[in-house]
Amino acid sequence: MMRLITCEAAKHSSAMYIHPNSDVQTKQVGEGTRIWQYVVVLPGAVIGRDGNICSHCFIENKVVVGDRVTVKCGVQLWDGVTLEDDVFVGPNVTFTNDLEPRSRNAAAKLLPTLVKKGASIGANATILPGITIGEGAMVGAGSVVTKDVPPGVTVVGNPARIIA
Repeated sequence: MMRLITCEAAKHSSAMYIHPNSDVQTKQVGEGTRIWQYVVVLPGAVIGRDGNICSHCFIENKVVVGDRVTVKCGVQLWDGVTLEDDVFVGPNVTFTNDLEPRSRNAAAKLLPTLVKKGASIGANATILPGITIGEGAMVGAGSVVTKDVPPGVTVVGNPARIIA
């Protein structure tokens, strides 16, 4: 059973908090996770423990968010996105799941995206579909990730390239 607390108490508590101005349709939200205002979470999504989903986010049905994940403001997590434990997603990061998007395309082939444990993605980065971002990797702000990112490296630029 979900246990909810007030907005002010959420800043200092381990209980789950869902802001009253959010539309959280899933029942699968872990204890200690905070979901702030104007967030929409569809019923099939799974969100882990002790996470922080900031305002103005959208989380589709076939999305898995691990434990202790931070998703900053303005992020949309589309079907097929998986964020493992301890991932950081900066403000306005853009995930995509269709390499050939068309309006009303019933034949669309949606590709999964995996962000592995402890990876961080900087503000305004764009992640193309079918990508894996390796454990502990860092994606620089504004980068466009067009291919898999190995574990533990830092990538920046358009297209994103390894710098460290």
